[in-house]
Amino acid sequence: MSKHLNTVRINAGVWRSRLLKFPDAEGLRPTPDRVRQTVFNWLGQDLTGKKCLDLFAGTGVMGFEALSRNAKELTMVEYSKPVANALKQNQGLLKAENCLIINTDAMHYLSSNNKTFDLIFCDPPYQKGWLEKLLPIIGSHLNHGGILYAEAEYLLQSNEDWEVFKHGKAGNVYYHLLKCII
Repeated sequence: MSKHLNTVRINAGVWRSRLLKFPDAEGLRPTPDRVRQTVFNWLGQDLTGKKCLDLFAGTGVMGFEALSRNAKELTMVEYSKPVANALKQNQGLLKAENCLIINTDAMHYLSSNNKTFDLIFCDPPYQKGWLEKLLPIIGSHLNHGGILYAEAEYLLQSNEDWEVFKHGKAGNVYYHLLKCII
């Protein structure tokens, strides 16, 4: 077994090249390196002052990339206890003091508070209908002009509530940037 089997590398910023370790867990798949590079090129390399939410945090690489690029604060939501524990270990390794890790269900988190963010990362498990459940409520957690990053096993389309303004595909992964238009 490779000693790097369950690691993912931060691409840029103050923690550039740092490795994050994560456990095996059902449905856990790190966002591919080239997808992260593209997304952060779209978002801009400097996220100074941005408040971020990483739903279905998993490896935490999207959220930690945002902090590495000077995001002001990060909230990570992860349902799996072992995965949330790994996120806390990585938080300690990086000394990421402006990071809050919450071990709960994404729907429960969104429905139990009214906190808003400038950028939300949403990479839910595939084949479970999560995006259909989340899109009607997640917009209320975005600040004016906020952006939703979403990964899915299919291409998302703009509708009366959301504008898909950037998208790409890598392998079987479709990735998107969306703005709430309601």
